[in-house]
Amino acid sequence: MTTNRDWKTSLRFFLLELAFYAALVVGYFFLVLALMGKWLLGLFEHHRQLYAVIALTLMVGQGFGLEALTRGLIGWLEPQRRKDER
Repeated sequence: MTTNRDWKTSLRFFLLELAFYAALVVGYFFLVLALMGKWLLGLFEHHRQLYAVIALTLMVGQGFGLEALTRGLIGWLEPQRRKDER
């Protein structure tokens, strides 16, 4: 049976993971905007099909990258979670 302490520990780790993920998404957005903004705008205005392919590639790449980082974070936090539950 889940105790109140287990629930609070799980919620704390979930919120930590959510904050980490949100920071990565915002950071990635501004990095792409700063480094590729003008180039992407030029593609959007003149080569829409290529822009669509590159935009989708960036989105999929972001998804894979953030998933890998999140798995790493969970793997790093899991031993600490088990220690806190004892």
